Amino acid sequence: MKVLVINCGSSSVKFQFVETQTKEKLAWGIAERIGEKDALFTYKNNKGFAISKEKTVFVDHEKAIQTIVDHLQNEKCGVIDNTKDIEGIGHRVVHGAEEFCSSVKITNDVIDSLKKYTFLAPLHNPANIIGIEVCRKLFPEHTQCGVFDTAFHQTMPKHAFLYAIPQEYYKKHMIKRYGFHGTSHRFVSRLAAEKMNKDIKDLKIITCHLGNGASIAAIKGGVSVDTSMGLTPVEGLVMGTRAGDMDPALPLFMMENLQMSIKDVNALINKKSGILGVSGKCSDMRELHDLIAEGDVDSKLALDIYCYRLKKYIASYAAAMGGVDALVFTGGIGENDEFVREYSTDGLEFMGIKLDKKKNLELNRKEALISTSDSKVPIFIIPTNEELVIALDTEKIIKGDRVDY
Repeated sequence: MKVLVINCGSSSVKFQFVETQTKEKLAWGIAERIGEKDALFTYKNNKGFAISKEKTVFVDHEKAIQTIVDHLQNEKCGVIDNTKDIEGIGHRVVHGAEEFCSSVKITNDVIDSLKKYTFLAPLHNPANIIGIEVCRKLFPEHTQCGVFDTAFHQTMPKHAFLYAIPQEYYKKHMIKRYGFHGTSHRFVSRLAAEKMNKDIKDLKIITCHLGNGASIAAIKGGVSVDTSMGLTPVEGLVMGTRAGDMDPALPLFMMENLQMSIKDVNALINKKSGILGVSGKCSDMRELHDLIAEGDVDSKLALDIYCYRLKKYIASYAAAMGGVDALVFTGGIGENDEFVREYSTDGLEFMGIKLDKKKNLELNRKEALISTSDSKVPIFIIPTNEELVIALDTEKIIKGDRVDY
């Protein structure tokens, strides 16, 4: 089945066109800076055709998505004859609250629910809804499906997802730990089980999704039992510009003593902290390593904090599950940064986690087993593929099959 996967942001639309039977990307790209004069368009296909950051104008998301579809069926660069060859459309949706514990077919009722939960993800869900509504307008006959970042983590027990505040805030206002990156954690944990030739129901797996946004998950018996991101994506690990865990009274202290507004504090912990905040120079891990190589002390400190926080979470999740059978690194940093993998596992030998430094270096950027031969816990690099998961879930829903979480 050929499925168009849409990931709609406030000013961008990422897409992949996937053949589910072969699991091949037929075309992919992104429309950026929607609504701005200097919009950019990138389109590539599996035949080698490429448009890279071509300057254009997208007045709105509808124009951007229409441009994507025009290219998919273009005589020169297309991969389909017409829109009838698009057999389904899958949407990435960030937040499904507690209502959506699995992928679903998009209906009017689903859209109404998503609008109801926009307060939980005000930066993401409105954009996701725009993408859905545009696609329903452009392709009213096509089945559309929603795949939620939060859905995989809805199996967490209460003692893991509740905050230690009066329960009325959970019961009345839905305040709890939701977690994110669930599609990625689901994909790589299952692939790790396959590589071990074991039933995931018998395994305890820790998955580290490390990118500009980062989270870690404890997956026991194939289901998420804990994850580092919380009500919002700020909690947990140090990230590119997000603070991660900190004293919850810190924002109050800043507002009271530094005359900072709620808006100021929100910008600080979301856009000015993390690697950027500590280094004072960059939010990109690749740039950080360049600065460290030049002897920049603050950049080295940022890396130390990043890896120390990750190491603590790995150990704590092993404790939460009563052990660990596999450790997985994924995401842009997890897949491509040998230093982060080495520093965050150094000292965990007492847990049976032993990294093979030679393999870690030589097999960087590849799907690989990078633990030593005598490591009790296999360590994997597994590139994530959230778009493929969305496409496969969409196919199942269209066929009327159960989407197994």
